[in-house]
Amino acid sequence: MKDGKCYADRMERMDLKAAIARPEAGPLLRLGLDLGPLLVYFVAYSLTGKNIYAATGIFMAATGAAMITSLVRFGRISPMQWFSSTMVLLLGGLTIWLHMDWLIKMKPTFYYLMVSGVLGFGLVTGKPTLKLALGTAYPGLNERGWMILSRNWALFFVAMAVANEFVWRHYSTDFWLGYKLWGAVPATMLFAVANVPMLMKYGLGESAIEAVCDGPPEE
Repeated sequence: MKDGKCYADRMERMDLKAAIARPEAGPLLRLGLDLGPLLVYFVAYSLTGKNIYAATGIFMAATGAAMITSLVRFGRISPMQWFSSTMVLLLGGLTIWLHMDWLIKMKPTFYYLMVSGVLGFGLVTGKPTLKLALGTAYPGLNERGWMILSRNWALFFVAMAVANEFVWRHYSTDFWLGYKLWGAVPATMLFAVANVPMLMKYGLGESAIEAVCDGPPEE
């Protein structure tokens, strides 16, 4: 029993050292991993003669490459990146297989609503789920701050889901892709910045503002 306890203690210390030594992604690299595949999608669509199915395949490959980069460089893939990437690979694959481009166009809607639902569940239960995904990025933020932040992002994602549905149903694929890159992404960043005063009020340190301004990963 004693030997087993000693072994467990050693393993715990090794895990702690590994976590401490694990490198963190800088803001530019985080932005590249989150938004790089979307930029590739936009470019691929233009270079393939506006072939949404070929561009979707390239988008899936870029998404997979971003996941591998995260795993190799930092030893992990964030929960939100796992979730978003899985949806890209699943709905992208169905889009190509069934030849139904509306599936990939609805992917942002599914993402926004599911994330909003998860955040809403945390609000109802009094346990902000956003803290599980981003807790280490927002040091010092108290529970009240996490609850308000979760509420704000839950409402924002519902609004973004409605906006995505309106755009893809009423405008061309060209316009929809442009909206994703030049509309949805800046809106997400601006919303993240708009939350900074509230976060500082509820305990966030100034050293974490850079991470806050990155915001949650774009879909």
